[in-house]
Amino acid sequence: MRLSLRYRLLLPFVLLLLGDAVVTGWAASIAARGAEQRLATQQWAVARTLTEPPFFPLTEPVLKKMQKLSGAEFLFVHPTAPSESTFADPKPKPPTDVPTATLPEAGEEHTLGPPVVIGDQEYRCLRLPLSPKHPNHGGSLYIFYPESLRRTAVADAVRPLMILGGAGVFAVILAFAFGSGLVRRVRDLDARTRLIAAGDFRPMPVSGGDDEFRDLCEAVNEMARRLAAFQDELQRTERLQVLGQFSGGLAHQLRNAAAGAKLAVELFLAENPSADPEPLQVALRQLARIESNLRQFLALGKPPAGVREPCDLAKLINQSVSLLKPQCQHAGTTVIWTPPGGNAVIVGDSTQLSHLLGNVIGNAVEAAGPGGEVRVRLTTTPTSATVEVSDTGPGPLPAIAEKIFDPFVTGKDQGIGLGLAVAKQATDAHGGKIAWERRENRTVFIIDLPRGA
Repeated sequence: MRLSLRYRLLLPFVLLLLGDAVVTGWAASIAARGAEQRLATQQWAVARTLTEPPFFPLTEPVLKKMQKLSGAEFLFVHPTAPSESTFADPKPKPPTDVPTATLPEAGEEHTLGPPVVIGDQEYRCLRLPLSPKHPNHGGSLYIFYPESLRRTAVADAVRPLMILGGAGVFAVILAFAFGSGLVRRVRDLDARTRLIAAGDFRPMPVSGGDDEFRDLCEAVNEMARRLAAFQDELQRTERLQVLGQFSGGLAHQLRNAAAGAKLAVELFLAENPSADPEPLQVALRQLARIESNLRQFLALGKPPAGVREPCDLAKLINQSVSLLKPQCQHAGTTVIWTPPGGNAVIVGDSTQLSHLLGNVIGNAVEAAGPGGEVRVRLTTTPTSATVEVSDTGPGPLPAIAEKIFDPFVTGKDQGIGLGLAVAKQATDAHGGKIAWERRENRTVFIIDLPRGA
């Protein structure tokens, strides 16, 4: 039978609580009996003092002094002599239902007398006959011990044990409350891990003190964060694989058509040397760009070829801006680019870097739109090179802002969402980073590349 953690924690607490109650009750009963025994011993000691030699005459002054010493009340009754009492007038009548008591032998247990009521007060009463050798022989001595003093003595003896037992009960209740809180945190963690197993990777709120359980919750949140990242990466890889399988045949056909068109333009220029070459040169550059993009399209999702050679980033940016020049002139978009004066050479794959820069700058030109502005800035350090491409466009839509580098994620009506995915792949292949931000009403893409990659 399955026993939950809550009941496993509850059972020891219940046993402790019952054990504490039993032990406290047992100790309290012993303490109460001990207190009564001490009072009985005191009462019988007074009785021995007044009834055994050396004898004291039972006069009122003697009884008054014994009252002050013991706290008891006394009544002496004699058949022929007047009675003596420590009670305030009127003197009480001797109780008739109290049996005659005898002094206990050595080793016998002392007990208090039976209860009696005098006036409105309750007492424990001893009736002692006086021996013939006593000056007041023939009479009886009554010793009345107040029941209130007995109860007070018993309560004083029991109270520390009850307080100690109550402290034990409080400790058990506190431990149970702590255990219940721990069980609740375990259940929350169990519910959160089940959500993670179902694909919900949101972090759980971390509450409670700074303890090992808090560390466990933070570890679960870190696990969820990594699983979310792994899931995103897996989905991205799957999309790239699907893309590669789907686009292979189509891209080959398009590349062959582009190559045929390029060859036709070259033959036309060769056969007509007097024709204006500028429009046809632009057409050749665009066809070359189409062919390059198709090669890039075919390579998307495949491991990089690993070609590494010195590449001049300023030259590659010049080529990308030059290819986009007709598009910018047609749309009225301004591209501001000033090559830096220093060395901007890094080690990398020139083809991949061309795709990277062409896609990011081309994306900025399309985002800026007619009348917009694009700025390209290149800075270098001894260990890295940074390219910043900013445009005056509105920026990515909030719905796709966090996924713009994933394949097929686009905010353009005619876009397919591959340009920035290609840029991300090329950046990763060179050990760099690519990110974007909104700065002064401009969308800025930052590309950081190591120079010695």
